[in-house]
Amino acid sequence: MLKLTPLLLAATALAAAPLAAQDDAPPPAHAASTPEATKGIGAGARPVGAAWSRSPVIAPHAMAATAHPLATQIALDILKAGGSAVDAAIAANAALGLMEPTGNGIGGDLFAIIHDPKTGALVGLNGSGRSPAGQTLAQLKAKLPEGATSLPPVGALPVTIPGTVDAWFEMHARYGKLPIAQVLAPAIRYAREGHPVAPVIAMYLERGLKNYEAQQQRTPFDFANARKTWFANGRAPRAGEMFRNPDLANTLEAIATGGRDAFYEGPLARVMVDYLQRQGSAFTLADFAAHDSEWVNVACTAYRKGYELCELPPNSQGFAALQMVNILRNVDLSQWERGSPQVLHYITEAKRLAFEDAARFYADPAFARVPAELLTEKYGRQRFALIDPARATPAFSPGALTAPKLEGEGDTTYMTVADSSGMMVSLIQSNYRAMGGGLAPDGLGFMFQDRGELYSLDPAHPNAYAPAKRPFQTIIPAFIRKDGKPWASFGLMGGGMQPQGHVQVLINLADYGMNLQEAGDAARLHHDGGRQPTDALAGSPADTAPIDTLGVLQVEPGIPAATVEALRAMGHKVEVETTGIPFGGYQIIARDPVTGVYSGATEMRKDGQAAGY
Repeated sequence: MLKLTPLLLAATALAAAPLAAQDDAPPPAHAASTPEATKGIGAGARPVGAAWSRSPVIAPHAMAATAHPLATQIALDILKAGGSAVDAAIAANAALGLMEPTGNGIGGDLFAIIHDPKTGALVGLNGSGRSPAGQTLAQLKAKLPEGATSLPPVGALPVTIPGTVDAWFEMHARYGKLPIAQVLAPAIRYAREGHPVAPVIAMYLERGLKNYEAQQQRTPFDFANARKTWFANGRAPRAGEMFRNPDLANTLEAIATGGRDAFYEGPLARVMVDYLQRQGSAFTLADFAAHDSEWVNVACTAYRKGYELCELPPNSQGFAALQMVNILRNVDLSQWERGSPQVLHYITEAKRLAFEDAARFYADPAFARVPAELLTEKYGRQRFALIDPARATPAFSPGALTAPKLEGEGDTTYMTVADSSGMMVSLIQSNYRAMGGGLAPDGLGFMFQDRGELYSLDPAHPNAYAPAKRPFQTIIPAFIRKDGKPWASFGLMGGGMQPQGHVQVLINLADYGMNLQEAGDAARLHHDGGRQPTDALAGSPADTAPIDTLGVLQVEPGIPAATVEALRAMGHKVEVETTGIPFGGYQIIARDPVTGVYSGATEMRKDGQAAGY
């Protein structure tokens, strides 16, 4: 591992001043905090330092952590009624589709990692949907404006098959205990009777309406059904107002009684296909009927101190987090304070290197081979060697391996549930950008995802659009193993923030001894920029636009002012971002391997709650 050397003196000198916060000094540390946890974290206009953290939640039997308190309570109710962690996760996810429509819904996709206590294994599920089987890339391009280099974020063209409902039934068939009708009943009841809108979700609804109205000026699309469902008063619902969605209640009821086939082959499927075809889509009933989820292998990469990060393979971007771990294991970050320029510099450069490979190689494995070398220690060392300790490298490239615009902020939900048997579910679900592509099928109460916006239109790219193909996916659940055993189920929502957020949480736990709540509350960085999986393949005939691979490094106000200036002097384009929006939303549950006691934490940047019994 790299220790402090004379080569780093330039960066160290820039940070010689005390690590004062952007504004006032932080208050005294929470009683539950450790000295290591609060070292160099800083604080700012918002409580983003670990010194401001509340305690983690601790419970003996079961726990849930979601982005909405009512969804957390629903999960606990299902667990207390004898349901498994999978039952509770499905129930909470169904409720979040109603209560947090800005982040997820049954029009989107789902990924999960499940710890099976009977086998001790981590099991992965890819519940993402595909493109129309009868539409070629040439036919798709013919529907786009002349000269278009990407799919639009709205309308029928970026829609892919919604995978969530099938994923629910796949998980339930293997791990469920309660009837699906009982599992979905709480969401159905809240959809009919109403629920009060949470504050952060109200903010996203208002932003969403403005964005859709602006999109209509650029790319006209059918927003009438969506407007009727969520914005019937000519505005977004406000915090504390009761919101009802009886159409969604009817849809969930049909799924509860008719099962998976009601959504993909029955009356609901016919409504969806008829609606999509009227909007110019090539989807058919056969496309919906053919959809299926896929059980996949979970990959884990060792970091240090017995910690391993575990992620799902492509078409998700989970391997980007593992590549970052493989790079950063070559330097001992704990030799510096958590808020130092050195730590932020190494995390940022590792992210940039990993994402160059993600943009080049990650795609549906049924269509393109993902190089096995990406996750080797040797390759991690090679990539680490490209990092200049004292300067931001102006441009990185993907690795020389042989192989055949990430989403906006805040438009995903992550949740985790654990039960008394030791089963733990790490689940992430999304409609992709914002609430989806703006299209809501007649009378069904949900919006279609626009995940297809993430296809590349360059036929040379592994992620190029093709019939019946899954696009590159940003949403990734995660798990941490400790000393060889599954320990913590966690995730951090938010597009390209997810891999870099997973790694920052791991660093906070392993290198700085933070507890679960501190690890999420600590000020984060978010690097935005570089080549994307939607871009043309570098060097192909379609590659005509220059790419700014340096990008922008966004930091929260809790990052010390001296660090910000030092990073700028090192060549980074640094912005202090005060809204909290780009930095994602975190939930975690960990299980003590000896006592079985659960501890959990939730994201202070969201409306969420962690609770147990």
